[in-house]
Amino acid sequence: MIEDSYGRTINYLRIAVTDRCNLRCTYCMPAEGLDWLPHKNLMTFEEMFRCCSLLLKMGVEKIRITGGEPFLRKDLVPFLYRLSEREELKELTLTTNGLLTEKFIPDLKKMGIKSVNISLDTLDANRFKQITHRDGLDKVLSTMYGLLENDIDVKINAVVMEDKNIEDIIPLIKLTEKLPIAIRFIEEMPFNGGGHTVSLKWDFAKILQHIQSHFSGIIKVTDQANSTSYNYKIPGYKGNVGIIAAYTRSFCGSCNRIRITPEGVIRTCLYDAGTLNLKNIMRNGSTDEELKSLIENEISKKAKDGWAAQNILVAQQKQHESMATIGG
Repeated sequence: MIEDSYGRTINYLRIAVTDRCNLRCTYCMPAEGLDWLPHKNLMTFEEMFRCCSLLLKMGVEKIRITGGEPFLRKDLVPFLYRLSEREELKELTLTTNGLLTEKFIPDLKKMGIKSVNISLDTLDANRFKQITHRDGLDKVLSTMYGLLENDIDVKINAVVMEDKNIEDIIPLIKLTEKLPIAIRFIEEMPFNGGGHTVSLKWDFAKILQHIQSHFSGIIKVTDQANSTSYNYKIPGYKGNVGIIAAYTRSFCGSCNRIRITPEGVIRTCLYDAGTLNLKNIMRNGSTDEELKSLIENEISKKAKDGWAAQNILVAQQKQHESMATIGG
C-alpha cells in the first residue's frame, strides 16, 4: 500500500495520455485551443506502461485513462489491452467525450472495461455547439447507447455553468428514468488555462436545491468509499444522480488518487502544480527502485486538501492550468 502523511491509502491512478482534444469546452480551454505539447514531450506508451506497472506493484488497484481526448492518441487501444492484462489491476476505466469512441466499444468490452465516463454538459444540439465550439451531440449519444447495449456502465459528467446549461440539469436527470446511467453534476472549476473565473452561484447546495424543487421524492443513497460525489436516487428510476463539489472540495478528506499528466508529471492533488516529472527521470536512466522512492516521497507531501494545495500554488505565483494539460 501507498499512504500519504495523513494516513490515506492511495490506490487510484488517473493517467492522461494526451493534452489534445477535438472539442473546445469553455471550462476546459480557451476557444482558440492551447499550445499543444510537442509529441516528444509526451510520455510514450512504453513509459506510461512502466509507470502504471510500478504503481500497481506499489498498491494502485484502479486506473482511469483520461486526456484531453484519449482516443486522439494513436495506438491507445493496444496500450489498453496490454494494461488490462496486469493481474494486479482490479478496475480499468476511461473518460472520453464520446466523439471517437463508438467504433472501439467492442474492444473495450473484450478487454474487460466495465465503466466509461462521458463528458456531456447538454442534450441540446445548439447549446452543445455553444459550449464545445463543435458539432457532434449525435455521435456522443450514439456512443452512450452503444456502451449500454454492450453492458458497459455509463456515467455522464456534466459541468454546471451559470447562464449556459442550467436548463439541461432536469433533462439530463430524466435520462435516468429509463436508462441505467449515472449523471454527475460537477461544480465549475477555474481550469481552462486562460485565467478563467468561476461564479459559484451554482455550487453543490444550489444544484441540489434545484433538483429537489423538481423531484421532491429524491432520496440520498449511501456513497461508496472514496466517492467524490454525493449520490441520490429518484424512486422508480433506473439510474441515479450525483453532485461533485469539485470547487468547494468537501470530499478531500478521503482522497485516494493521484494524477500523471501527459508530460509525466505526478500531481497528488488537482489543485497543486506538480514537481516530479517521471518521464524525465525515466529518460535519465533511473531504476524502478529509484522511481519508487521518488514517488513515495512525492505522495508523502500530498496536501491535506485542495485548499491547502491551492495556497501552495498561489505562493509559487502560478495559475491553474487547463484540465486538458492536467488530465481530466
